[in-house]
Amino acid sequence: MRNYLEFEKEIKSLEEEVDGLKSPFGSEGISEVDTSKIKKTQEKINEILKNTYSNLNSWQKTLVARHEDRPRANFYINKIFSKFTVLSGDRYFGDDKSVIAGFGIINNKSVLVIGQEKGEDLNSRIERNFGMMRPEGYRKCIRLMTLANRFKIPIVTFVDTPGAYPGIGAEQRGQASAIANSIECCMNLTVPNISIIIGEGGSGGAIALASSNKVIMLENSIYSVISPEGCASILWRDPSKSLQAAEAMKMTAPDLLDLGIIDEIIKEPLGGAHRDNDAISQSVKESIINNLKNFENFNGEEIYEHRKNKFLNIGRNKGFIKSSNLSNKGLGYKETKFQIFSRHMTENKLIYLGLTLVILASIIALFN
Repeated sequence: MRNYLEFEKEIKSLEEEVDGLKSPFGSEGISEVDTSKIKKTQEKINEILKNTYSNLNSWQKTLVARHEDRPRANFYINKIFSKFTVLSGDRYFGDDKSVIAGFGIINNKSVLVIGQEKGEDLNSRIERNFGMMRPEGYRKCIRLMTLANRFKIPIVTFVDTPGAYPGIGAEQRGQASAIANSIECCMNLTVPNISIIIGEGGSGGAIALASSNKVIMLENSIYSVISPEGCASILWRDPSKSLQAAEAMKMTAPDLLDLGIIDEIIKEPLGGAHRDNDAISQSVKESIINNLKNFENFNGEEIYEHRKNKFLNIGRNKGFIKSSNLSNKGLGYKETKFQIFSRHMTENKLIYLGLTLVILASIIALFN
């Protein structure tokens, strides 16, 4: 049974009408199926879907990203990768079911695959903790990323979480340090890592696995430091202002691409990823293959520098750039002319002050 969002009421009634038209059993018994009417109604549905999904606001995109029927990480892993072998446990405490991790093959190449999994039904969602990872989940990822780095195996991560689990047990086991260590591990890798945000990318729970060479978002996914409801509760003490919060946070794929926080947007099928699972999985697969090919001729240091410079450039006018001096392997900051002038004046202000006093004294002596 298909689930519908609040703004899809008209689509729901039309699709129910199509289902009724497809059935040969009417109120008067068996009747002929009206194919022409079915075709016209389906065309109308497609037109409404196109108009609706091309004009979604940030809050509506949040609802689509959380859609119950949206494909999860487990679906993409099984559909895209062959010979996938699950690896479990952090070797300290236990295994975290909210994250699936293991090695698989794509395009005849071995990759480490990590996916935050929310679950498909109520029982699996409880087992998966609704995609909210605990410290042992992040430590499992660190263990496997370190292993992949040692054997020069690229890493692909699927991000879909409202955030890291905030329970007292998780805090007692070092949730904050586990997230920080995961980010550090991602940033220090010398193999390419690609992160795909397939639904919600919430808070540090997402960033811990999305500190990558390439951060890719599905068209109707979101990526933010906090949920719109949480932001509205903090700023306005009113969760009903989620729309204003969602718009202000610039959490949608086009906004984040414009800000340089993500690198690519994968277009979704008409009506969202949940309406054509096979099509979206094929698009994701093609994106992964193309991005891995881009790093084929990079050595470990170049991959590391690419990732580091990418994040250093976020939010800066000119940003940190690779030094033009070949003997210098560090980073240099390219200043604007105004910044150079301002720094020069600040560093030599005493000299200029002394010269000004001498000139003034000379002028006064001249006129006396």
